[in-house]
Amino acid sequence: MEMPKATEEDKERFRRVVPAHPGVVVKPMFGNLGAFVNGNMFAGLFGSTIGVKLSREDKELLESSERTVPFGPADRPMGGYTGLPEVWNEEGDGDETRARAWAVKALDYVATLPPKEPKQRTSPRAAG
Repeated sequence: MEMPKATEEDKERFRRVVPAHPGVVVKPMFGNLGAFVNGNMFAGLFGSTIGVKLSREDKELLESSERTVPFGPADRPMGGYTGLPEVWNEEGDGDETRARAWAVKALDYVATLPPKEPKQRTSPRAAG
């Protein structure tokens, strides 16, 4: 499976769309970016596609009213995430305001989920 890499322009657009909130952390993920709150990802960048994790109701509303796309690898999209319409990325037709509004909804929803506990890292020496 080939992982599309986000361009610097894609990464900058993603950072503009992610809400500025004290609990939000943006970090690299496999050449792309993820936005987290309480250890849970609420938005991600996969190539040029921004994906958001929404409540069931908001997900249904977005997917029924816009040309959304699967988020993640074509052969294995990430469950629970919706890719924002590609047309929102196009020059002159892009709509960061709408993308930002959905990212805020994703943040608000994911912030209600239980915090994810950090994974315990074990060194190879500790196992043997």
